[in-house]
Amino acid sequence: MFMSEYNHMVDAKGRLIIPSKYREVLGDKFVVTKGLDGCLFVYDNAEWTAFEEKLRALPISKKDNRMFARHFLAGAAEVEVDKQGRILIPGNLREFADITKDVTLVGVAGHIEIWNRQRWEAMQEEEDESMEDIAERMDDLGLSL
Repeated sequence: MFMSEYNHMVDAKGRLIIPSKYREVLGDKFVVTKGLDGCLFVYDNAEWTAFEEKLRALPISKKDNRMFARHFLAGAAEVEVDKQGRILIPGNLREFADITKDVTLVGVAGHIEIWNRQRWEAMQEEEDESMEDIAERMDDLGLSL
C-alpha cells in the first residue's frame, strides 16, 4: 500500500527520483499513465495488470467505456528505475500533467500520483474547504472515521 507525500524535482531531461519506500513496492519496472484531476498515476505491475483486466472487461460498444480505456492506455508507459533511483517520465505525460520542475508524489493506497506541485497545493486548498462535506457523504456510504 502506498501512502505519504514527497516533494521532489524533475531534472532538465525529465528524470524524477522515486522515493525508496515507493521503489520497494514498485520494483525496477512499473507503469506511469495519465491520471485524473491533471496528475499522473503510477502502478506496480500487479495493480496495472488488474486494472487492465477491468478495462478489458468493459463493453466496447459504449462510448464512455472506450474513452475511459483510451485515456489510461494510450498514454501509458513502462518505465525503469536507473541506478540513482530515477525514472524518465515521457514527454507526453510531462506535458499532460504540466510537470516541469517541482513535483509532489502522493501515495493513494493502490497507486501513486505525481503532481505539478503548484497544482497539488491549489487542489489541497480546495479540498480542505470541502472535506467536512465529503466526510459526511462518505459516512453515508459506510466509511466513517
